[in-house]
Amino acid sequence: MSSIGASKGILEVAKFAIYVTVPIGLMYFFANNTNNIQKFMGNRSYIVYPPEGPRPQSPEELREMARDIARKSNIS
Repeated sequence: MSSIGASKGILEVAKFAIYVTVPIGLMYFFANNTNNIQKFMGNRSYIVYPPEGPRPQSPEELREMARDIARKSNIS
C-alpha cells in the first residue's frame, strides 16, 4: 500500500465502507418497518393493463363448429 500512498488507501477503504454499508442500511431500514416500504412503493406508478378481453373458444368448440360447417357444405 505504500506504493499508492496513504491518502489513496484511506480513500479506497472509505469507498469500500460506503459500498458495503449503503445496501445493509437500506435493508435494515425497510426490513424493520414494513410501513417504510409501503410509503416508498406507494409513490410509484405502475403499468395498468386494459381489462381482459373475451377468451377464445375451446378446441372442442372449434372442432364442433368445423364439423357443422363440413356437414352444411356436404348437404348443399
